[in-house]
Amino acid sequence: MPEIYSINAQDKISYKKVDMAEYKYPEYFEKEVLRKRPYLKKEWCVSVIERPIKVEPQEHNRFRFWGVIPELESRILRVITLSDKKTIHNAFLDRRFRP
Repeated sequence: MPEIYSINAQDKISYKKVDMAEYKYPEYFEKEVLRKRPYLKKEWCVSVIERPIKVEPQEHNRFRFWGVIPELESRILRVITLSDKKTIHNAFLDRRFRP
């Protein structure tokens, strides 16, 4: 799996290497979400969590993260995680996102 780097808070030269192994993907994500949305990449989901443009809590102890995906013409990807913020439950392009 490719390495992903996250830009630090100051958007400067130093980068933090992201360990893809620290993220989990439940069976629902693997068998349903990725099947329905074959264009999605796990790396993009992790990138959104590491560098969100917005985060908010959601009902049922989940969190929503939004981020820009340059490879998809800078469209917005919404990623839903469980309360640990490391278990990726769902992801989809969010056409209605407003900052």
